[in-house]
Amino acid sequence: MINLEFTGDGVALIEIANPPANALGRTAREAFHTVLDNIAARGDIRAVIITGSSGIFCSGDDLKEQRILQADGLAARQAQLGDFGRLIERIASLPVPAIAAINGHCLGGGLELALACDLRIGADSARFVCAGVNVGLMASAYRLPRLIGVARAKHLLLTGLPITAMTAETFGLITLRIPDERLRAEALALAQRIASRAPLSVAATRELADRAADLSPEEAGAHSGRVLNQLLASEDHAEALQAFREKRTPEFKGR
Repeated sequence: MINLEFTGDGVALIEIANPPANALGRTAREAFHTVLDNIAARGDIRAVIITGSSGIFCSGDDLKEQRILQADGLAARQAQLGDFGRLIERIASLPVPAIAAINGHCLGGGLELALACDLRIGADSARFVCAGVNVGLMASAYRLPRLIGVARAKHLLLTGLPITAMTAETFGLITLRIPDERLRAEALALAQRIASRAPLSVAATRELADRAADLSPEEAGAHSGRVLNQLLASEDHAEALQAFREKRTPEFKGR
């Protein structure tokens, strides 16, 4: 249902395999949490890829379960949505960068899953729908405007219309548009590249980039100064300088 592969070089590949629509119902969410637990237990993972099987990325929560829960009352459905939200927040809070490799349909909560990742790349076949207004709910109204701007986000959020991978690339929703047959290989190459960089630097850069829109120039400068002083004293920085002198690839340890 949620497949996990450790591909080497510090990369973990998560594949959502829950046909027909790769929905993340309760059982799939539990399996996803187990996969994330397995990744955390290793301690050697520096990048994560999330993708889907069978030409679909993810359709979000399982609407069939929502219909069943209708008879159980509002509290049961609220708990279901809250549980879905906790999974999304866990992905957004991963200690290492996450890449969404989007193949096929990326709908509703599936789009929220993609937005929780640090990077998004899409196959030519990818299609994106902000489906909240289509089902009487709301999704992506916080993360999407921060990513692509309010005007473009509202165009998607308020209409619930699908967009192609080409439009998603133009909007900045994805940063690379790739032929379907090359998507996984390109995602792996990107993850391996990130995993090979200095881990402390990656973590610090990622943190500041995530906070940048909310910081004043003075706050950003003060934060950068503190972090740079720590990085200057790191073993990885010393290793990078030594490798440069010796004309070799540095071996970063995250220290």
